[in-house]
Amino acid sequence: MKPVRRMAALVGLGALLGLGALATAGARDTGTFASIPGRIVRLDPRFDALIAADATLEPIATGHRWVEGPVWEPRHQALYYSDIPANTVYRWEARAGVSAFLRPSGYSGSEPFSGREPGSNGLTFDPVGRLVLCEHGDRRIGRLEPDGRRSVIVDRYRGRRLNSPNDAVYARNGDLYFTDPPFGLPGTFDDPARELPFSGVYRLRRDGTLQLLIENLRAPNGIALSPDERTLYVTDVDADRPAWLAYEIDDDGVGARRVLADARPWTRLRRGGPDGLDADAHGNLFAAGPEGVFVFAPDGTLLGLIETGVPTANVAWGEDGSTLFIAAATTIYRLRTQTRGAGWSR
Repeated sequence: MKPVRRMAALVGLGALLGLGALATAGARDTGTFASIPGRIVRLDPRFDALIAADATLEPIATGHRWVEGPVWEPRHQALYYSDIPANTVYRWEARAGVSAFLRPSGYSGSEPFSGREPGSNGLTFDPVGRLVLCEHGDRRIGRLEPDGRRSVIVDRYRGRRLNSPNDAVYARNGDLYFTDPPFGLPGTFDDPARELPFSGVYRLRRDGTLQLLIENLRAPNGIALSPDERTLYVTDVDADRPAWLAYEIDDDGVGARRVLADARPWTRLRRGGPDGLDADAHGNLFAAGPEGVFVFAPDGTLLGLIETGVPTANVAWGEDGSTLFIAAATTIYRLRTQTRGAGWSR
């Protein structure tokens, strides 16, 4: 619990994020800056068009170790998500509930894994509907084929093994963007088996060409595209400069970078850092982060928060496109919204 005097000292620092409004609300409600699980904090009138006044967080799967990478599969109306320490992908359906879908999901070695994160992290579906996994323990991006076989999409850059792919997103043209920090290595940044001296952000083109887009971030994590696919969003969970970042995309790679939002005012007071994120059809970003989901307008204005009270890892749109699924520590939540995910037609 943090005293009000510490909270007040952050109001000036956080003005660009709209922290002043939230700090006032926090002091009035609890006398602290702590998040309240299930609370929805409204900081901008535009937020009311996205989340209804009576919206509530609904836990649909719990009791896991650390959930990540939710992704919706429309054909079977099912949500898939990773439990990284359990080395398992789970599947949730409204009628059938939760079942183990794929094990192992990210580490297939015969020896016990010595680190904390052997399993798959981010999940997505390729343009023809095959499940694609960021496989931490095996240090690659793999694909589940229709017959159950596993294929390797990419595992090396210029002959050197990747660190541990973390999150991935497909563009409409079939290009795959992904982040590659060393969180899945047993020794993370100092692991002796690490072969690349940087944590990269990559684009794997449809023709199989792997292009390094960004190499100057210490800990790139979540990744997403704007609805028009002209902007690449990346989170950096570097403890010294955590942030939500936006890059212009061009044919040669990425261009100008801007800091969409500085996460330091939040990481100083709450557990977790900027993590997975996804855009809605209007370009608003729903971004997992310190103890909740942060909702940003395309210009970086913080519109509101969906508080979980725990480090929150990732989000995904599903069902009819207006349901937001949230991976928060040990639990998957469902939240009905008044908007729709990018790429979902009405």
